[in-house]
Amino acid sequence: MHRRREFLKYAAASLTLAVTAVQKVGAGETAKSLPSILAVRVWPAADYTRITLEQNQDVKYTHLLVKDPHRLVVDLEGIEFNAVLQSLPSKILDSDPYIKLIRAGRNRPGVVRLVIDLKAEIKPQVFALKPIGEYGHRLVLDLYPVQEIDPLMALLEQPNERKLKSENEIRLDDRPNRATTPDVPRKPTDPPQIDRMVTIVLDPGHGGEDPGAVGHGGSYEKNVTLEVARRLKAKIDAQPNMRSVLTRDGDFFIPLQQRVAKARRVQADLFVSVHADAFIKSTARGSSVFVLSENGATSSAARWLAKKENDADLIGGVNLGVKDPYLARTLLDLSQTATINDSLKLGSAVLGELGRINTLHKAQVEQAGFAVLKAPDIPSILVETAFISNPEEEQRLNDDAYQDQLADAIMRGIKRYFAKNPPLAKSRLASL
Repeated sequence: MHRRREFLKYAAASLTLAVTAVQKVGAGETAKSLPSILAVRVWPAADYTRITLEQNQDVKYTHLLVKDPHRLVVDLEGIEFNAVLQSLPSKILDSDPYIKLIRAGRNRPGVVRLVIDLKAEIKPQVFALKPIGEYGHRLVLDLYPVQEIDPLMALLEQPNERKLKSENEIRLDDRPNRATTPDVPRKPTDPPQIDRMVTIVLDPGHGGEDPGAVGHGGSYEKNVTLEVARRLKAKIDAQPNMRSVLTRDGDFFIPLQQRVAKARRVQADLFVSVHADAFIKSTARGSSVFVLSENGATSSAARWLAKKENDADLIGGVNLGVKDPYLARTLLDLSQTATINDSLKLGSAVLGELGRINTLHKAQVEQAGFAVLKAPDIPSILVETAFISNPEEEQRLNDDAYQDQLADAIMRGIKRYFAKNPPLAKSRLASL
């Protein structure tokens, strides 16, 4: 009996060691398993086309450009060639401005090769992103045109570009009677005089890899903001002597600084960024307007929102290896006090009009360090149209009629602002 107990004890110990050994081997095998592609996404746009490969691990990669014909070749080392990666060629649209087709396959042992046949010569940016939010590791392929699209020339080439009405005057509804300048008195019925077209840049928040806030019903902020901005653009373009430019006209990502740069390159008179708010509590509701602050946020909520909006670059995916001196100059201007004062006037006018169609989350314009509002010479506001995290407001944000009401309210606010602050003449085109 004693010998039997010793045998059972030995057998149990051996079994425990065996199980432990299997577990350790299994863990080791998992650690050495090949990286796997979890998702592939393609974001075509006139500005550039982005391809995103999302993985469960970081991957080593190399890339090179080939001519005659133009191709971008990307080699992925030690990666599993799975069904997800095989689906990438089917995601290329015929309308893609830059990609003709993609071929993917095993090039040699341990290497998967992507060959991207191009419609024209491109300037690629290939970079990796660390996990953030709901995304894992990402490899990003940004295909830019060799000749960068000039937003000013694109604006001037629009077929619906209108001549100045009555040579040099702009007539805006709800304009109070006042003179343009104190030293040139005018009759009470005279409208302020200008000698140019007014340009307003509309910035639909988020886009592409960055969905923005997501409502309980599955609505994406990036889609709502684009719809509202498109409606607002149509209303602005219908005004005499006014025109508008969208920072994005489709579902693709633009870094915050590039949105500012686009507004400066067309020498915009106003910059309006359109968003749909979100909060951890679904009861939060109402519209808000924000402007830049030089001296800290006006509330903890404004500070929290600014951080959340500024994190869009991390989620959308910015190539930190590219340094643009123009953008550095833009965001390091010595003084923005005068511009912020004008932004507050614009924000107050728009907020007042939003209050006619929706509850106001805050009765006054708030301020915080929003990166997208940092144009030093353009009055800029960020409009939180409503809370997409509130089920009732999410439903309204997806309603065509309500989107039109929002666009109308912002339009009225812009006209109220110009009525009291007629735009000054500009003696030069946009500086590059």
